[in-house]
Amino acid sequence: MARRVLVTGGAGFIGSHVTDLLLERGYRVRVLDNLDPQVHGGETKPRHLSREAELVVGDVRDRDVLARVLSGTDAVIHLAAAVGVGQSMYEIASYTNTNDLGTAVLMEALLSNPVERLVVASSMSIYGEGLARRADGTLVEPAERSAEQLRHARWEPEDQDGAPLEAVPTPETKHPALNSIYALNKYVQERMCLITGRAYAIPTVALRFFNVFGPHQALSNPYTGVLAIFAARLLNQRPPLVFEDGEQRRDFVHVRDVAEACLLAMTTDTGIGETFNVGSGQSRSISSVAHDLSAVMNASDLAPHVTGKYRTGDIRHCFADLTKSRSRLGFAPQVEFGAGLVELAEWLAGEIAIDQVEHATAELERRGLVA
Repeated sequence: MARRVLVTGGAGFIGSHVTDLLLERGYRVRVLDNLDPQVHGGETKPRHLSREAELVVGDVRDRDVLARVLSGTDAVIHLAAAVGVGQSMYEIASYTNTNDLGTAVLMEALLSNPVERLVVASSMSIYGEGLARRADGTLVEPAERSAEQLRHARWEPEDQDGAPLEAVPTPETKHPALNSIYALNKYVQERMCLITGRAYAIPTVALRFFNVFGPHQALSNPYTGVLAIFAARLLNQRPPLVFEDGEQRRDFVHVRDVAEACLLAMTTDTGIGETFNVGSGQSRSISSVAHDLSAVMNASDLAPHVTGKYRTGDIRHCFADLTKSRSRLGFAPQVEFGAGLVELAEWLAGEIAIDQVEHATAELERRGLVA
């Protein structure tokens, strides 16, 4: 009989793809999801969630629900979380309650219902600024950019002498630099799972996702991934809004590659108790990505609007060093960015998005989080 896997947050963007892959590989899948309206828009069962998956609508903080969904479960992939750097900076209690307390309740439930494997979704946000290099070739972990520096539009991270630093791929060995409540939440989730797994002999692996994109993204959530936010604007015939000068760089990884990484983490014999980067290993400027998406959506006339503003908690550059993930986890991303973008555009053609980006930005400005 096929093994049963519990996917928390499994009705969401990443979770639905993880569910599809597990079903394809012969696993039975039980999904626990609270169907948060900000993400799911009031759907009682998302269209993109496979009918073969068993959906339990409930909260990861509900001990009774957890006891029920963990019964007969062999492995857990823990994706459930409130997502969004900007919103986390003012809904502090809500994010901490959902992310940290939710994970804590799950860990306690696992003490009574142990599983053979636990995989937890962490985030590149915990790195803060990515690794960088001085002009003399020395590698450094950049300090957080100061408010004064940002006010003067000196966007690039600087060394102690004020000289710009060159961004390089970020490995798992870089120390955390927690610049937002969301980043703090994800680090707590990661460490809580690894600590509990080690103490109670639950083999645990943590995956640090970079910027995930692909079909099924929550288009009407203004705090979700940047490509989904840009897509919502373009679907409503509005230009993407780009902060700073648009030259900040990120690592965009396709959601199917992320799902494959989750499966590898669930089955690995060599990476127990470790953290792994899950990205493409390539960096792209936010401005170039906005132009690329406009092009594949046949909206090249909607040129990105570069605002010159900055958000509290944002970082300048971060992209993945995949050396460890390739060698220890066997992870090798397969979906090329351009092909993934075309697939995303094809999916978007049948979607309707409520563009709430300007409202969300105004809320951040009202709170002094955008300047």
